[in-house]
Amino acid sequence: MGEPLRIGMVGAGKISGAYLDTMEQLDNVTLTAVTDLDPGRAGAAAARVPGAEAVGSVAELVARPDVDAVLNLTIPAVHAEVARAALAAGKHVYGEKPLAATREEADAMLAGAGADGPRIGCAPDTVLGTAVQTARKAVDDGLIGRPVAATAFMTTAGHERWHPDPEFYYRPGGGPLLDMGPYYLSALVHLLGPVVKVTGVASRPRAEREIGSGPRAGERFAVDVDTHVTGVLEHAGGALTTLVMSFDIQAVRLPRIEVYGTEGSLSLPDPNGFDGPVDLHPAGGEWETLPVSAGYAGAGRGVGLRDLADAIASDRPHRTSADLARHVLDVMLTLLDAAREGCSLPVASSCERPEPVGR
Repeated sequence: MGEPLRIGMVGAGKISGAYLDTMEQLDNVTLTAVTDLDPGRAGAAAARVPGAEAVGSVAELVARPDVDAVLNLTIPAVHAEVARAALAAGKHVYGEKPLAATREEADAMLAGAGADGPRIGCAPDTVLGTAVQTARKAVDDGLIGRPVAATAFMTTAGHERWHPDPEFYYRPGGGPLLDMGPYYLSALVHLLGPVVKVTGVASRPRAEREIGSGPRAGERFAVDVDTHVTGVLEHAGGALTTLVMSFDIQAVRLPRIEVYGTEGSLSLPDPNGFDGPVDLHPAGGEWETLPVSAGYAGAGRGVGLRDLADAIASDRPHRTSADLARHVLDVMLTLLDAAREGCSLPVASSCERPEPVGR
């Protein structure tokens, strides 16, 4: 094994702790630098890793010779800006989802990398865990026959109940689809392939929200995006997915993702996690939990960095690719366009299904 991939982290907010937990367990990546708008948060994150340093700006971080790749954990509105700075400095990029706020920003990012330049990876990496990968193997092995349909539901009353600074979830680039949709859509592409057409409707039942926790509890703020989105996705192989993404539902008894085939059905756990039971109901049989058969075991946020580092070292494609993230972004934005226009629209982009993760 060669030297670890040296990581500079931009953004030391809430999600950074999960990444740091994972990186502490990996031997092919190491944290060397951290920057954040709050110097105290940057210092606290850097202090977790011997030898890591807090730095004052993105420009300083991407210029460091001990940074090979930039972990971009900023808010969605500046994902593209930070990524472009890193790419311009010749650094690989792995970012939180979505890839960017607009197609134009995403395309500029990909152009900045070029065909043979630095690599771009993008969350979610939950699809590399044992749940989605075990389900994918079941689909690929024909356990449910030919896939004909799927359902995907993400429903909550809203992130303002628990997040102390939730406004960005309700600004352009946020909303339930762009926030949580990447987990579900990335899983669906792994399971059923890319999406070729969408039909959508959306609504915004409340003009304001109230912060429910933290020092700002009780403050109200405006909602600038649709907070309930329903769509039908047509996959390249012909399967149809019914999708519901909502910040307006108090309680449900819905599954997270199910896939229905000519010879059976699969039920998956929350794709916001890495593992959990995958249940199969063969035609004429009963529900049974499948044994784990694929995926990174015991994975957490940041396993995508492990996959990226391995891919660079072995000169293979990484699984959390920019092409997949660009397609997922395009599907989401096209679905919102279809909702505004009250019609069905083709999805202009496509992508290859990433290579599966074996055991």
